[in-house]
Amino acid sequence: MLPRVLETEAMDTLDEAVDYDAMDHAEVNRAFVDDLLTAVGREEAPLAGVLDLGTGTALIPIELCRRHSAVRVTAADAARHMLDVGLKNVERAGLAGRIRLQQADAKRLPYCDGQFPTVVSNSIVHHVPEPREVLDEAWRVTAPGGLLFFRDLFRPPDEATLRNLVHTYAEGANEHQKQMFADSFRAALTVDEMQELVARYGQPPETVRMTSDRHWTWVARKS
Repeated sequence: MLPRVLETEAMDTLDEAVDYDAMDHAEVNRAFVDDLLTAVGREEAPLAGVLDLGTGTALIPIELCRRHSAVRVTAADAARHMLDVGLKNVERAGLAGRIRLQQADAKRLPYCDGQFPTVVSNSIVHHVPEPREVLDEAWRVTAPGGLLFFRDLFRPPDEATLRNLVHTYAEGANEHQKQMFADSFRAALTVDEMQELVARYGQPPETVRMTSDRHWTWVARKS
């Protein structure tokens, strides 16, 4: 297994934000929203108070709002430039009334205990040197009975697998985008590592599982 190599915690340059936003995330975002809506089920109340941690340029909140009229999202990210690009995306989509963007450190969230019925995140874990700090905060701000839905890349076992994944999913990207993608794989957790982390919340290991050839997903209900 490749050793974990940390990357920049907050992608907070304009070049990084623009390059990230320009990458083709559509298929991954649709799959995320599909699986999230399946996990929520028929209830609408959980969708009226969604917290998206590490929202980046707000592409997932936009996709989620387009798919369900009940959705209201607080979209949080530590990176100012990501949020600046995200605000333009939200306004262009006509969703400023349903998506609130807020600069916040996911390790020290400015929200009350149990404030959100649904807390989600796509690809925040690999950005954080100590993922437990983010998971602790996510657990804290999730309401009793609420849903946590986290997805991220997994760390490949070797360089050959990593190169193949980058080639497969970033073939048309520029060199900076390919490097960001490769760095994200190196900084990611394995399924075993994530399973060890969620055990601290009383969650069984099977709540974390591989859900694609490059992603793991954690789905949990807070007791």
